[in-house]
Amino acid sequence: MVISKEERNVRKEGKAIIMGGSMAGLLTARVLSDLFEDVVIVDRDEFPDEPVNRAGTPHANHPHRLLQRGKVIFEELFPGYTDDLHNNGAFAREGKTVHFTNQYGTLEMPETEKDMGFSRALFEWVIRQRISALANVRFLPRHEVTGLQSSADGTSVTGVYVRERGKTGEAEALTSDLVVDASGRSSKVVPWLQSLGYEVPEAERLKVSLGYSTRHYKLSAQHADRWSVILVDAVPAKKIGTGALGTIENQIAEVSLYCAGGEAYPTTDADRYEEEAARLLSPVLADVLKELEPVGNPRGYRVPECFRQHFEQMSSWPSGLFVLGDAFCNFDPIYGQGMTIAAMEAQLLGKCLQEQRRKPKRNFELDVFAQIQKAIEPAWWMSLVADLRWSGVEYSGPASKKGIAFAQQYFDLYLGNAVGSGNGQLLEKYYDVTGMMISLREIMNPETIVQVLALDETGEAQRLSAEFFGEEGKAMEKELERLIPLLAM
Repeated sequence: MVISKEERNVRKEGKAIIMGGSMAGLLTARVLSDLFEDVVIVDRDEFPDEPVNRAGTPHANHPHRLLQRGKVIFEELFPGYTDDLHNNGAFAREGKTVHFTNQYGTLEMPETEKDMGFSRALFEWVIRQRISALANVRFLPRHEVTGLQSSADGTSVTGVYVRERGKTGEAEALTSDLVVDASGRSSKVVPWLQSLGYEVPEAERLKVSLGYSTRHYKLSAQHADRWSVILVDAVPAKKIGTGALGTIENQIAEVSLYCAGGEAYPTTDADRYEEEAARLLSPVLADVLKELEPVGNPRGYRVPECFRQHFEQMSSWPSGLFVLGDAFCNFDPIYGQGMTIAAMEAQLLGKCLQEQRRKPKRNFELDVFAQIQKAIEPAWWMSLVADLRWSGVEYSGPASKKGIAFAQQYFDLYLGNAVGSGNGQLLEKYYDVTGMMISLREIMNPETIVQVLALDETGEAQRLSAEFFGEEGKAMEKELERLIPLLAM
């Protein structure tokens, strides 16, 4: 959401409190700064003056990126942010080579867009500098929120209770007109709601049991001039993990090994790291690592499960409270969806608040949650499709298992044809979908499905069509929407 200077002067009113100073909180602060006179970000950490990792982001040592939709939104909210990144040492990827290998083949292509490689610490620091420059936004570091302040009947949230870390005694009450929980996976909003008498629906859960191991390497000038990203995709059916190299600031290559399902996590043993990289689908990453100098030991990171709350299903909700980011829905980090989804949610919240001030309506908060769900559904569903390929990953929720099974088989054919035949148009559309730029219907519609199936010469396409749509492929549109309801949105 971008509001003109004239609108900002008219519209700013009230106070907003944001729980959490990570990316979801910073994005929310930027949006709310156009609508509120006073915006306060409360966080447990002391924010560093330099771009270094902090305790509240244990995953910061691992790769972070924006999907294409995220880049568009960040540029709207923080014009020229890529220049800030570059001026602080981020790696300019434009003109460098992107290497992609999957089980169907290998593609190498130049990076044509202005893009930067960065660490989580640098990216958060750059955005925090932008937020700090806003006159009506302030930080309250080294404080933790201990509970919600509410009206006597619990129908509205009127602020939060906070306590300075390391201090004892009674918590301080901070009143506000709006509270946004952007505190991440550790959010306590569910028990707080329950203590106010609300019944909270069971969350969707993806027991993904994923593991990362990330190691940094000093990049030589030769490799810095050539590589932007190297990605060797996983083959879950063969228990082969993913390997990726991306260059960040200060000529450092950030290398990660990844797998899901919990059967075997990537090693954090420095003596075995390159050996494990050599067991990927392609030797390209291992070959590059032979020429690079390690910087420190590998560091691991594990996520037992991802969840998605369904607050929009509640019969009532306290006014003045919203939940965004990982506190609302969190994803397998390998797909890089988190910061982009947080940007989409924050932007949507801003637009809804602006509309509510013009035309107030009842059940406003529940309607916002419903709109957010619609916006994030494709990303969540695509991550289910990908992660449920791994043995040991379990899912509990409403998504159709048959629809997921169809998508897995269809995407195998789609990517096999796109990469194997060098069909750039098919591949570009697939990445536009995963980048949240276009609808899933652009690649999952009767016309495209028939086109993809017709390219197959193995007989697998004919079997797939018969299994899901009948021998003659009748009523494909309706069956697609039954198997994958988001296609009907």
